[in-house]
Parts: sequence; structure tokens; C-alpha cells
Amino acid sequence: MTRRLVIITEIISPYRIPLFNALATRPEIDLHVIFLAETDPVLRQWKVYKEEIRFSFEVLPSWRKRIGGNHVLLNRGVTRALKTASPDLVLCGGYNYGASWQALLWSRRHGVPFVLWSESNVKDMRPGRSFVEFLKRQFLRRCDGFVVPGQSALQYLTTYNIPDGRIFTAVNAVDNDFFASAASLARQHAVRLRRELDLPARYFVFAGRLVGEKGVFELMSAYSKLDETLRREVGLVFVGEGSYREELESGANHVSPGIVRFAGFAQREQLAVYYSLAESLILPTHTDPWGLVVNEAMACGLPIIVTDVAGCSTDLVSENWNGKIVPAKDVAALASAMDNVAGNLEVAASMGRNSEKRIADYSPEQWSAGILRMVRGVVRE
Repeated sequence: MTRRLVIITEIISPYRIPLFNALATRPEIDLHVIFLAETDPVLRQWKVYKEEIRFSFEVLPSWRKRIGGNHVLLNRGVTRALKTASPDLVLCGGYNYGASWQALLWSRRHGVPFVLWSESNVKDMRPGRSFVEFLKRQFLRRCDGFVVPGQSALQYLTTYNIPDGRIFTAVNAVDNDFFASAASLARQHAVRLRRELDLPARYFVFAGRLVGEKGVFELMSAYSKLDETLRREVGLVFVGEGSYREELESGANHVSPGIVRFAGFAQREQLAVYYSLAESLILPTHTDPWGLVVNEAMACGLPIIVTDVAGCSTDLVSENWNGKIVPAKDVAALASAMDNVAGNLEVAASMGRNSEKRIADYSPEQWSAGILRMVRGVVRE
């Protein structure tokens, strides 16, 4: 039997489109996606790849504002969109938007199963105000089921006494084929691309926002602590923009010897080039529900150095097999991991091959299979 599934999510993210496309090919699923906004131009500079969309969707009218440290997104037409879509089941990405609560209340009123797509993890738990925690618990106990990307997110829900039987895993994924193909092509033109992009012959790569919570200052400090000989041979490339770029550039001027580059923001196609010519990806984040840049880099065949608070670390990275896991904010441990990976090219190459093996199981098709299991389980219950 075909089930009408409505997914509510924030923006048209380039890494979500392949997932939704894969789900739309499932004959058991009649998919419709409701986006709360087309994009977030302040926080993200992603290109909107509407031409790649192969599923039914709509974008709701929205109003967005940042008030202090809080992110506010308000929408019109949530209940109208749900009524028109007439879902058998609603999958909602998050509980921190007004539209999420509207969708939950609409589902309760109309007897439609409501499932939360949750990526929060135990190590990413941030100290919250009591009122916010109260609202979160009220939201969670009204959900019929939950979708998580991996073990860390599952453990997080169990801290709220959610039974395992109501939690379904749909692995976080990116378009592995795209990144693998783009990486292969880039390596065929490595000499030209290094020259055009002013890239070192060897380098570590960081991809993400240049903000403190991503661990960029710890990364700069760890790089500066590497042996001088290694710093003369291996550079550090920051791919991304953020409020701390100038401060980081100033700090880079004091790293000598050393090769530090700031590439700026890169769209999906160029991002694959930076991955493919690097020796390893480093994600030194202080807090991250997952870290999809790790998926992307693994699809490009890179060893991974990641902090233990990133949600992906438990599922994607095995110590000394395809990378290194270090404590967040631990500069000495991060420098040691960088030295270990860059100092042994044979080990690094083996780690890169292992990354490709593991990420093959984290594909859009695998994600859609997890969603299908959830639909069957929740509707049957």
C-alpha cells in the first residue's frame, strides 16, 4: 500500500535533495516536502539546486529574524499546506520552529501519526533553560515515533525515556557518487587546480563556518604546534566564511614556518575539489549534531580527524582505521592526531580507502530504506 508522507524541513539544502529524490522513487511512498524557507542567506550561502528536485514540494511564506542569539522563523500557511497535502504520516525536522508545533497540533487533531526527525546527541547537549526543557519534553511525548541518523542521537532520546521501539534509524547521507566522481576528476587535473586555487602540495582541510564553536582556533593552535619540518611540507586550508576569519588570518601570520590558506566559501562542486586534493579532513568542532562534511570527505577518500562531540564520530570514524577521534578543545591531542596522519603516508592512504568502504553504507538509498522502515512501523502500530 502507498502511504502519503509529508516531510517538514527548514530550507532546500543541497545535501537533502538526493535523499528526498531517493525516497520519492520508492513505490510505497507518495512524498511531499514542505520547506519553511527557500534558504537562509545570512547563515548559509548555499546555491539552491531546484533543477535537481525530483519530488513534490512547496515553500511556505516566511519571516526570518535573529534576535540576540536566538533564531526566529515564522511561517504562514502551515495548516493549509497540511490539509491540502492530506498526509498519512508527518515527518518533522526539529521542534524549534513555530511551524513544528503547528504541524504537531494539526496531526493530533486529525489523528495523523507525527514523527520527529531528531539529530541531537548526548555529547552535543547544551545547557538549556528550564522552560525550554519543559517545552521540549512536551513536544517529545506527543510524537508517535522518531527518526535518528545514528547511535549518538538514539542515546540522546533514551535520556528522555523514549522506548527503543519508537526510534528508527535512517543514516545521515550525502550524494556519495557525486563527491566520489568529482574527486576522481579533480585528481586527474591536480597540478592545474592546485595552481589555480593556490593550494599547497600537501594540506589538511577544514570545511565549515569560521566560528568559535567549530574549533577553528584550536585547529590553528594545533597546526602551529606541529614539528617545523612537517609545517614546511603540509599546509592548512580553511574552506568557509565566518565572523572570525580576520582574527584567524591575523593568527596565521604568526605561524612560521607554515602554509595557511583561506579559500572562502565553496559551493558543492568546488568543495569536492578541496577535499580531493587534501590529505585529511579535520572537524575540531565543540558541538555538532552530526557533521555532514565528514560524509563528503569520506566519499572523496580522505582520512578523518574529528572531535568526539560530533554526532557522526560514533558511526563513521573508527580510531586508527579510517581516522582519529580526539576530545573537543584538546589542542595537544589534535596536534598529535594531525602528526600521526600526516607523518605516515601509507597509513593515511589506507585510512582513506577505509573511509570509502564505510561511507558506501551511508547513501541516500540507505536513508530512504530507513524512512520506509519507519513508515511501516509507525503506521502499523
